[in-house]
Amino acid sequence: MNKRAMAEPRRQLPPQIKPVELAKRKNGRPVVRYQLTVDVGEIDGKRKQFRKRYPTEKAARAALDEIRGQVATGTYVHPSTRTVAQACEDWLAGKRAADRAESTVDGYAEKLSVVIAELGDREVQKLTKRHLDDLVIALRAGGLPSPTDKPRKPWSPRSVNYLLGLLVAMLESEQKQGHVVRNVAALVDRIDGDAKPPDPLSEAEVEKVLAHIEGDRYAIAWELALAGFRLAEISGLRWCDVDLKAKSVTVANTRLQRGKKLIEKTPKSRAGNRVLPLPDDLYAVFKATRKLQAADRLRLGAAYQASGYVVVNEAGEALTPNAVENRWARMLAAAGVRHVRLHDARHTCGTLMHLRGVPIALISAWLGHASKAFTMQTYVNPKPEALAIAAQSFTRVSREL
Repeated sequence: MNKRAMAEPRRQLPPQIKPVELAKRKNGRPVVRYQLTVDVGEIDGKRKQFRKRYPTEKAARAALDEIRGQVATGTYVHPSTRTVAQACEDWLAGKRAADRAESTVDGYAEKLSVVIAELGDREVQKLTKRHLDDLVIALRAGGLPSPTDKPRKPWSPRSVNYLLGLLVAMLESEQKQGHVVRNVAALVDRIDGDAKPPDPLSEAEVEKVLAHIEGDRYAIAWELALAGFRLAEISGLRWCDVDLKAKSVTVANTRLQRGKKLIEKTPKSRAGNRVLPLPDDLYAVFKATRKLQAADRLRLGAAYQASGYVVVNEAGEALTPNAVENRWARMLAAAGVRHVRLHDARHTCGTLMHLRGVPIALISAWLGHASKAFTMQTYVNPKPEALAIAAQSFTRVSREL
């Protein structure tokens, strides 16, 4: 019996694999490739087939077994030219369809815009951890172009980590839909670094600000900020929400700004929607502001725009949130007070209330927080002078012991 007769019979090719002759070599022997065609079921509502040529029968059989296993376990991902930009836009559309707050989705879109600008044309299936690592490095360094063509400022660790969280959520959705095999954003290391701590003004700085803004057209905005109101609450406050007879103000409307877009809505939480009594000083500023605006209206006549908002310019037009923040910075400079964010005026309110013995539960209610723990951890920030008082108290206690 010869060797050929003793050899095992050749296995028959499965119907999914067919040999294809492409050309002939110089010696006359054909170049053969093994074409694999597999029905992988419905993808995005359409029946799909996987088709690819392999150099050897063994490679084609291995691919067939692998694809069959993936289809059976629901882990198969069909090759696609779907881009990162398309994935981001579809994810944002899904959030809007789910009735997520407009301002929230706009915030997502603003953060993801840098991903679309830098990686948007890349196929999402070819997105790698290295691509995202390089993006993080570029964001931290600053200088990437922005939608306004101005170089982007370096991103803080908090902003970068927030963006990575959005990418994880977006790619998780892609993975569930069968568009990608793995979530590469989940592999990217987060950046160490705490969020910028609150930087409240001292009592002396507050007194300096109050002395400077007396008689200022926008004094009401700065008084509200130091009374713990958020920027959106200051910008969105309307005269219909102010009851001077009852000496109270209702926080029921907010105005946010995303680029040039203004978003008006109710406070995002039940605790944020609140009615607050007006302290005498704040009540007096409301009355002075109303008197000033009445004089503006009389002077301008038909040219005056009665917008109904509390914080307005000479013509009655409501100041945008960005305009309020910009004027706050200019006011501090004119008053000779160091620059802090307008939101730090809110921290100032919480801190001074705490130092004066106001219970945490009342501070939380005043600031519009549902969680007393959040108030304690985020907004109550002891200044050095308060710690000095605590140290003196400890010394006295030690001596008594």
